[in-house]
Amino acid sequence: MSSKLKLTTVLLLTICFSTFAQLKNKPELNEEFMDMGFGIFIHWSMDSQLGSVISHSMVGASDDYVNRYMNDLPKTFFPDKFDPDEWARLFKLTGAEYVVFTTKHHNGFCMWDTKTTDFNIMNTPYGKDITGMLVKSLRKYGLKVGLYFSPEDFSMLHKQGHLISRKGPMTQITANKELFDYDKSQVKELIDNYGPIDVMFFDAFHTKPMAQYVHEIAPNVVVTRGEMKTPEQKIPDGAMPGPWETCMTMGTQWAYKPTNEEYKDGGDLIKKLIEIRAKGGNFLMNVGPKPNGEFAIEQEERLREMALWMFVNNEAVKDVRTVPNIIKDGDLWFTKAKDENTAYVFITNQKNWFKGFRRNFMLKNIKATKSSIISVLGQNDLVVEYWPENTPTTRYIQHDKLLEISVSKAQRLYNDKIWPNPIVVKITNVEFIGK
Repeated sequence: MSSKLKLTTVLLLTICFSTFAQLKNKPELNEEFMDMGFGIFIHWSMDSQLGSVISHSMVGASDDYVNRYMNDLPKTFFPDKFDPDEWARLFKLTGAEYVVFTTKHHNGFCMWDTKTTDFNIMNTPYGKDITGMLVKSLRKYGLKVGLYFSPEDFSMLHKQGHLISRKGPMTQITANKELFDYDKSQVKELIDNYGPIDVMFFDAFHTKPMAQYVHEIAPNVVVTRGEMKTPEQKIPDGAMPGPWETCMTMGTQWAYKPTNEEYKDGGDLIKKLIEIRAKGGNFLMNVGPKPNGEFAIEQEERLREMALWMFVNNEAVKDVRTVPNIIKDGDLWFTKAKDENTAYVFITNQKNWFKGFRRNFMLKNIKATKSSIISVLGQNDLVVEYWPENTPTTRYIQHDKLLEISVSKAQRLYNDKIWPNPIVVKITNVEFIGK
């Protein structure tokens, strides 16, 4: 294609996209999304067999590498240990409300039974529709279905004779009409075959046209990336209005990394969830399954640590919003009930807090009222195991300018009597004091 023709194509596409009525996520769906708070991200493709970065090893690769990647890797992909019900049960335990699965990453390999290309899961020794199986299991366990889809497609670029890259002139749907039409047919296939879909996540430098297309054909889908801020591997410095979502890996890589990996510990992931919720966002925490369909033990451990914490404290994470003018005070983080003047105080960074022992904390920006009730989530404040003379009642004193809360860590969650993760104090009928 001549440079003049390329420029004309880009201009025509730009004009076409700019004439779209700028549809948006429905406000009520945005609110429901903000209520959910916590989701699981899954990065999985056939190159998990190699333990490489997902898709990106194709960029800068030799012709031999690309040919073997596209033609040989599918022949050995056989996730015979994949159990979608087991995945869904584990995700449900973590307290996640939604799950976002990589139906197609940048490599173009489709993890569903598609008629658009032979480069898909059905043309592997496994030969089963992984997306369809997972969607069915997620619904079975009451989890909302989210689909990740990359409008950038290295297999299509390779077929068209373009250099495989994310920055080339024809890599984006805004410049490559054949790619855009191809992507639309795949997205329509996903929505028609597996709907109703709850969430779509588009991963490209130019995502607006795909978001608009989904709004047109499936207006009850919430588009995250493509329609809202989705910071990757980082948390914003402060609160942001409206819906937003941080997506983050447990380790250093999105897909399974069998060697040279360093994982965040479970406590750190819990603290990140707390910070994100205090700032008004959702946390989309990533896992990368092994090529056989199981999770590495390090990932399962962290999922189960999150599961215990959320089993105790999910009330402070779901259906909450930011506290006006305050995110944190020292080691204390805050959320509030969506429609009530109920505060949740996350007490973090407390070392060697033994079961049954009491600690006091001062709050500057929350004021109790005569009808306030205080409690610790998960515990009944009536008994400390094996310590009958200890009465662990949670108390508060409203001073002139400070609210003092007195908290006993009474619930036994670990054998060693020191559960290191944050506890959450609930205070009803409070007044929030601006800074």
